[in-house]
Amino acid sequence: MDGNGRWAKKYGKPRIFGHQNGVKAVREATEIAAELGVKYLTLYAFSTENWNRPAFEVNALMGLLVDAIKKEIQNLNKNNVRLQTIGDLSKLPAKSRNSLLDGIQKTKNNNGLTLILALNYSAKWEIVKTTKSIADKVQQGQLSIDEIDENYFANELTTGGIPDPEVLIRTSGEHRISNFLLWQIAYSELFFLDIFWPDFTKEHFLEVMMAFQKIERRFGKTSEQLKKNGDS
Repeated sequence: MDGNGRWAKKYGKPRIFGHQNGVKAVREATEIAAELGVKYLTLYAFSTENWNRPAFEVNALMGLLVDAIKKEIQNLNKNNVRLQTIGDLSKLPAKSRNSLLDGIQKTKNNNGLTLILALNYSAKWEIVKTTKSIADKVQQGQLSIDEIDENYFANELTTGGIPDPEVLIRTSGEHRISNFLLWQIAYSELFFLDIFWPDFTKEHFLEVMMAFQKIERRFGKTSEQLKKNGDS
């Protein structure tokens, strides 16, 4: 969800104004994903690198997180959306962490879309954390090296049990991944939109979904193999 600050600058406003308006785009994306029957939507809300921003902006973002979750709980339940999170929550301010955990608790029985907020998240952090955890299990004799394969490693990530994303959307015109779900997006279709996040609407989401439907996803196979096996 990139471009909040630049969107605010375009209108001569402080950066937090962009973050505040970005909440509307979150609501739009969540609602249309739920309407379309999407099972998982992961939003990169705050990276580990974002701590390097000015303290007043970080504090404002944390406050905005608390307010947004409180205001959106009713809407999440209305749309049968379950809230989850990935990332190192231990570094978040207590008020932000408690608000997030409260939102998770209040939506835990919903069984439609799962909305995952990546907070204090870094793909490199996640991979290193997972590697250390697996190495510790081997060292303790709880796991043999031969038991470690791609599936085992994937299930040990913070997204264990969640399917890899089929689509990744980045706004603001930047063409990079910025340390997001590096393992999980190995076969994702990447869409880079030349708009700032506060301008993102349901129509943009639908356009991406329609484009995605036209893509032949081969996963290393040929088109002929897919047609023969009835996969396309």
